[in-house]
Amino acid sequence: MNNVIEMKHPLIQHKISRLRDKNTGTAEFRALVEEIAMLMGYEALKDLPLEDVEVETPIEKCMTPQIAGKNFAIVPILRAGLGMVSGLQPHEYYCKLPSPISERLIVVTDPMLATGGSAVAAVDFIKQHGGKKIKFMAIIAAPEGVERLMEAHPDIQLYVGHIDRELNKDAYICPGLGDAGDRIFGTK
Repeated sequence: MNNVIEMKHPLIQHKISRLRDKNTGTAEFRALVEEIAMLMGYEALKDLPLEDVEVETPIEKCMTPQIAGKNFAIVPILRAGLGMVSGLQPHEYYCKLPSPISERLIVVTDPMLATGGSAVAAVDFIKQHGGKKIKFMAIIAAPEGVERLMEAHPDIQLYVGHIDRELNKDAYICPGLGDAGDRIFGTK
């Protein structure tokens, strides 16, 4: 699967190990999710188009590159996907899809890609509303979820911090990190 990118960077792997620890509290867990999302974002967004703009520095005017136009939007899968949003610094929110959506890169976020059901439904929804260029970011994924998402949507790019061993009989990722939503919002 060429469109599946598993992040091997040592900082990402270290922070995922801290997420897995059952003794990691809510505040630290939330901060780690944001940090991992930011680190993953560097890779996932490396192909954003640039345009030269004129800027006046304290010394002189110059032409310098910036991201061209309003080219991407972050779409978190509620509720755990909200934890990744801060680390990506979006300018548009997810109450409604941006318009025109067909011209945007849509980055869908969810810390956990387990069965793939929510992921497939989210991408279906975005495509039904005209989305064409879609990337999905998950911190932890089960092989079953990766396979289901990529089978349903082979045209998207999937960025994953770590692909774990399997889903258990209760559809929890193993070894996983527990319920990301509960751990982000302190509701466990």
